[in-house]
Amino acid sequence: MSKLDVYMFPALSDNYCYLIHDANAGVTGVIDTPDIPAIEKALEKTGWSLTHILNTHHHADHAGGNLELKEKTGCTIVGSAKDAARIPGIDIKVTEGDAYEFGGHKAQILDVSGHTIGHIAYWFSDDGVAFVGDALFTLGCGRMFEGTPDQMWGSLQKLMALPDDTTVYCAHEYTAANAKFALSVEPHNEALIERAKEIDKLRSQNIPTVPTTIGEEKATNPFLRPASADLQATIGLTGAPLVDVFAETRRLKDHF
Repeated sequence: MSKLDVYMFPALSDNYCYLIHDANAGVTGVIDTPDIPAIEKALEKTGWSLTHILNTHHHADHAGGNLELKEKTGCTIVGSAKDAARIPGIDIKVTEGDAYEFGGHKAQILDVSGHTIGHIAYWFSDDGVAFVGDALFTLGCGRMFEGTPDQMWGSLQKLMALPDDTTVYCAHEYTAANAKFALSVEPHNEALIERAKEIDKLRSQNIPTVPTTIGEEKATNPFLRPASADLQATIGLTGAPLVDVFAETRRLKDHF
């Protein structure tokens, strides 16, 4: 089996976009379609020809370029069966538990609803990479526009169950702001304190803080750490059910 190549590039003001490529199979996918000029520039730079779009969810900065790219390339569009009515040009509908074959690679489909209903993540288990859209960010998670705290916490637990060394590709550069919030709710987390310093250094040089890993997030991301005694004490919910701690953490971030 050939390696799954991942090419990351910036799009719009703070999005990241990803081309994935299997040289043996001659297939190239883009994870979401936020910015057609940026995608076309990336394809030109890599010399790859677009064959697939893999959508995580329906928001315009993730699926807005679907139809134009499909018209130009004839590519196949993959998206959530639950959200098919809102995924422009969808051809293949997938749901949790499916294994979508991309060339010689299998993407395990995870339903990570919460930010939106029908949001999915693509976990290429053999390659150790996951494309999570807006479900999980470096030191953050997506705002709950459509889902409930129970739903979002359940989705994050699915991602936490992936191997710690899984490389996580998320869709936005929100990390500096996320770090400030994280420190406000878990101020005594030494791993977080050190990571925040490194993030400041990276961003001062305009270096991306993405990708991350599941292990790094479990150690430092407050939305994955409702069991933390430090976090519980800071937000006044010591001993509360984890979903309640998560919900309050998300509420505080919404107003931070």
